[in-house]
Amino acid sequence: MNQNDLIELGHRAKQASYVISAMGTHQKNQLLLAFADALEQHQADILAANQRDLTNSQIEPRFVDRLTLTETRIADMAHGLRSLAELADPIAEIDGGWETESGLRVIKQRVPLGVVGMIYEARPNVTIDAAGLCFKSGNAVILRGGKESLHSNITLANLMRQVLKAHGLDENIIQIIPDPSHELAQQFMELTDSIDVLIPRGSARLIQAVVKNATVPVIETGAGNCHIYVDQAADAQMALDIIINGKVQRPSVCNSIEKVLIHRSVAAQMLPEIVASLRKHGVEVRGDAATQQIVPDVIPANTADWSTEYNALIIAIKVVDSEEQAIQWINQYGTHHSEVIVSDNYQAGTQFQTQVDAACVYVNASSRFTDGFEFGFGAEIGISTQKLHARGPMGLKALTSYKYIINGNGQVRK
Repeated sequence: MNQNDLIELGHRAKQASYVISAMGTHQKNQLLLAFADALEQHQADILAANQRDLTNSQIEPRFVDRLTLTETRIADMAHGLRSLAELADPIAEIDGGWETESGLRVIKQRVPLGVVGMIYEARPNVTIDAAGLCFKSGNAVILRGGKESLHSNITLANLMRQVLKAHGLDENIIQIIPDPSHELAQQFMELTDSIDVLIPRGSARLIQAVVKNATVPVIETGAGNCHIYVDQAADAQMALDIIINGKVQRPSVCNSIEKVLIHRSVAAQMLPEIVASLRKHGVEVRGDAATQQIVPDVIPANTADWSTEYNALIIAIKVVDSEEQAIQWINQYGTHHSEVIVSDNYQAGTQFQTQVDAACVYVNASSRFTDGFEFGFGAEIGISTQKLHARGPMGLKALTSYKYIINGNGQVRK
């Protein structure tokens, strides 16, 4: 694929965006159900393509879990599409209306963004989530996955394109770039004539590369250096349960916990059991000097640890003197994703939620709930860590903009 091919792909997406923007809710829902059926009917083809990806010897071990598809994960993807079909359609939703002094009737109405470009890596389920969400919200989508999941992504995208074609629709509503080269990715990020917004999903390195190099508007997502702060008023068992769940359940994802901050007044009491429990689950524990004084055999943490997103069974622990210090630390080293306080003190919880700068701020609950499905969105296209125009798990409404519909009866401005 060359640059001219990419430009043509963008033009086709732009034209297709006008087709889907006019599509009714019932028709979109029927197609989502047909996409789900196709996944289940072609499960063997999907698994065979995924196996080709998994045989690549250059895959980093920490990404194998993200990359792997199973019958259960395919069923989950199909379920996600069916769940999307049950959700309300945000398109043509009215956000408000009023009449001006000149008698103009103004309506603020939801509309699709247009063409969404997705750049992602190592997670083939993103192909389905992104395409499904864009489709339900009336957008065309161009998918550019990583080389690690190339065969899986192409197979999944082509299944949806075949469904569109079989129903007499423009298959270019969903397109995939089959060439994962960095040169073509850079050209993709410069298609300002065709792409309305670019959404990167993957490692911090990928996201920052897109933010730095794209000329298309970007929604920054994903990087998750997430913390749990164990307050002096924390329930010890609750803190332990939340730490283990946040770190162990699925360590390779962006909403897993990477750091524990603990108040000095409870550190000596709680840390030995926390460290022992983490180790029982295979977690490598690193710690600052104060943590090492309490549990001498933890691995010393270095400066780089505090800003590192491990995506693995590794965690770093720091003892802090106050909630204010914990908040300051999180705002310095966090990635504005998901942060947690464990505390039975209402005021401490409120202060934490008010002052921590993150998309999702929890009191007494695991950061693993930062997820489109868990939030009731049906799926997510990513977790935005910025403030414009979306923040946190991005569902259907985050993939829309709005326009003003104005009706008059001959008014002219004086």
